[in-house]
Amino acid sequence: MVPRHLDLERDRGLRIDWSDGRSSYIPVDLLRRMSPSAETKKLREEMEANPLAVLPTSGNGPLRADDAELVGNYAIRIVFSDGHDTGIYTWDYLLHLAEPTAQDTP
Repeated sequence: MVPRHLDLERDRGLRIDWSDGRSSYIPVDLLRRMSPSAETKKLREEMEANPLAVLPTSGNGPLRADDAELVGNYAIRIVFSDGHDTGIYTWDYLLHLAEPTAQDTP
């Protein structure tokens, strides 16, 4: 499944209209926390091993998605206000992270 439309609300999250007619929404903080980058994957593994560990914060106000760019025809790369920009979110991964909107629920 592929997106028909992507709408990045920089302060809030990413809205996706999928090719099958469904819509999904992923908040900025979830996108950042679940970044598929190697460094963030490693940090999540460390947090699983040590429940007292916390994700670092930018310290520069609320987290934002400052920019985004398509990666080929299979993914999007998001630049966050904390400087993180190495995660490449494939369509399948975004579908996995997506929270269904009201139109997805019966």
